[in-house]
Order: sequence, then structure tokens, then C-alpha cells
Amino acid sequence: MSYVPHTDRDREEMLRSIGASSVEDLLREIPPSIRFGGALPLPRPLSQQETEEELARLAGLCRGAHGFDSYLGGGSYDHYVPALVGATTSRPEFYTAYTPYQAEVSQGTLQAIFEFQSLIARLTAMPIVNASLYDGATALVEGVWMASGEKVGRSEVLVARSVHPRYRAALCAHLAVSGLRLRELPAGEGGDIDLSMLKESVSSETAVVVVQSPNFFGLLEKTGEIGEIAHAAGALFLQIFEPVSLAILATPGEAGADIAVGEGAALGSRPSFGGPLLGLFAAREAFLRRMPGRLSGMTEDALGERAFTLTLQTREQHIRRDKATSNICTNQGLVALAAAVHLAAMGRVGLRRAALLTQERALLLRRLLGEGGARFPFAGPFFREFVVRFPEEAVRAGLVDHLQSKGILPGIPLEGAYPELGGCRLVAVTERRSPESIRRFADLVRGFRGAERGVRYA
Repeated sequence: MSYVPHTDRDREEMLRSIGASSVEDLLREIPPSIRFGGALPLPRPLSQQETEEELARLAGLCRGAHGFDSYLGGGSYDHYVPALVGATTSRPEFYTAYTPYQAEVSQGTLQAIFEFQSLIARLTAMPIVNASLYDGATALVEGVWMASGEKVGRSEVLVARSVHPRYRAALCAHLAVSGLRLRELPAGEGGDIDLSMLKESVSSETAVVVVQSPNFFGLLEKTGEIGEIAHAAGALFLQIFEPVSLAILATPGEAGADIAVGEGAALGSRPSFGGPLLGLFAAREAFLRRMPGRLSGMTEDALGERAFTLTLQTREQHIRRDKATSNICTNQGLVALAAAVHLAAMGRVGLRRAALLTQERALLLRRLLGEGGARFPFAGPFFREFVVRFPEEAVRAGLVDHLQSKGILPGIPLEGAYPELGGCRLVAVTERRSPESIRRFADLVRGFRGAERGVRYA
């Protein structure tokens, strides 16, 4: 069966209408030196049954993180997701729902968005929240755009180097053609922002100061003081937050943030090939008209009954392009619904318990690894993840491969993004890692014998 819809006659008519005698005529402008000649080296066609069997074989070669005790983090975390989340998001009225262009026939979707906004507003202590964005990185980009629009005449964006490297890369790519200047603020010796250096760096040219807390290393920044320094210079303060941590830490609203963005996948979603992700975006009410994306609001219909509607849509699909604040063309509706159900199911007490359990187990692993010879470049307070340097001799002797062979993923290497942290790994612990798993991890490090040297590290 051919999946090409055009017949030979169709192709002849199309070529004749554009004045070409053959498809080859369309390719003459391409230099022969870069054109591929001959037949493509493709395998023979497969039947449906053969295709399914081949795909099953390839899938069998992979081993997902679910088959390990995973201590990976760096923005994607393996938190427990209540069964209620999947039971709700798999309902066809949500699973197949599309953009609620017609409010009168989209009441369920609009209410779900409204509830999501309300829950994130309570979590962050910020007055307005949008219907979500693609992910944390694009939420940061949109937040900086919004700040620059508010601070006309200021062209500098001051970003802490302790912000997630991929967030900084996304921001750099977007600002490259914007006329805004991105300036990185080095992390201090403790891995967090040096406040005296921040005071010296922020100026009358600074539109916004961007800080992540907990930062990429898991360390807690002094957000309240950072916000005061930014505001004293006339700049805005943007905090990148982590939603689970807000159950036990000060909120962006309490820290005086003007804009708060974050990655929400830890609420309702499990890590899966790097997604699905969820951009969280909150701000002070003064920025309502500049907020990207859309907001769902609650009102009354003609009969006086409660009703929901899209209150604000400042994207370019809905208004003149030159008036739009964003080119974001959709919200992560299903993932946002999962986050809302997760928060509703856990409640204030449940989320706090999960955060405390996560921190308790992270502290346990850090202590046990330290007893086994590991060292920690940063000593400041942290949440959920920390930077560790395993014994150098053990690493050279194959410690990481040994741990993986025993079913443990011992964090992510940092030298790619932070050369000064060569040999260090970022280790994350959630409430899903049991005390037994944590002790086994530490025991394997402590008892490792290098295959080449036969040396025991204890």
C-alpha cells in the first residue's frame, strides 16, 4: 500500500503549472557535491507484525530509570504521584479536550484551569497566576520579557550563575536578538549568591535580577535580601521556585518577588524522557496586563449561575501582533490539571509531609556518604539535592559504573556546565527513596573495591 497521495498524473500537472519538466529541474540549484547519489541504504520494508516485533526488540534494549534506584535530579524529580491524578487526567472529557475557545461549551476545562491558578497562587503567595506555560525555562524567558517591558530604558538582565544551566541557555538564545544584555552573576564560594557582589553588580541599567531558590545545586538563596537589593536599585526581582519546597520554605510572595516562575512537573507527573513539563508563572497584580498566555476567571452567567471564562488572552493569536505580550500559543492543560489534582489530593498537610520526608532522607544520604569518604563542596542549607565529590581514587577505579551495575543512578555529573566542579555529581533524593535504598547506596560507596587496584574505600 502506498502512502503517497499523488499519482503520476498529479505530479505531471503540478510540474507543468510551474514550468518544470521534471522533479530534477527543481533540484538543479543544489550543487552536485552536496547531493546524495544512488539509492538510500534502507532496510527492506516490514509488515505490521514485523515492525511491532522490531520495535519491541529495540525497546527491550532500553532500561528506564524506573528499573533503578534513581538519584537523578537537576530539574526532573521522582516524587510520588497519587493514583487519583491518573484516574482524573485519563477521563476523556479532559484527555481529549482542546483549547477552550468557546467558554460556553468549555466550562469543565475552564474550571480546571481556574482551580490550577488558585492552587498555585496559594502555594506561591502571589496574587495572579496564568494558565501555565510550556516548561520552567520558557516561563523564565517570558518572565524576563515581561520585566523588560515594565522597565523600559533598562537593558540589562542580571542572572545568577547558580540558575539551572539549561534555563540560562534558553534565556541567552531568546535574548540574543532582543537588544537586552544578559549578565551572569558568579556564585560565591558557598555556591549561592554573594550579596556584596550583587550590590556591586546591580545598577540603573538592570531591569531584573533573576535568582533560583533552591538553586541548581539545591542550595537555598537569601531571597528576601536579594529582593531588597534589586528593588533598592529600581530593578524587578524574579525568583525561580520549586513547588514542593514551598511546603516548608518561604514563598516568592513572602520574599518580595515581583515575578515567580518554576517547573511544575514534580506535581502530578513522573520523569519520562525529559517530560512532560509544566511552566508555572505568577506575578504581582500590577503586571496583570503584561502577563503572557491566558487567565481563566470566575463570573456569573445570564441566569446568575457560577460560570468560567477566559478573562485575559494577551497572546498574538487573539490580539494584534504588535499588542501581544507573548507568542506562547497554548497552555499545558492536561499537565496543569495533573498538578492541580496532585495538590488537591495531597493538601497542605500532605505536601508538607512529602517535603519533610524528602529533606529527611536527603540529609540521611548526605551524612552516610560523608561517613564513607565523600566530600561536599558546599556547606550551606539545601533542599532535596546536593553536590557531592566521591573519593577521587574510587571514581577513577570505576565507582560510578559499579553503582549503575548494582541498580543505582548516582546523580548527574556537573563538569559539563560547571568545569570548576569537575568530578562532582548532583545527587537528588525524594520521598520515594527508602531508607534501605539510601543505606545500600552509601554502603556500596563505602565498600567499593576498585577493579584495578583492589583498594577498599572506607
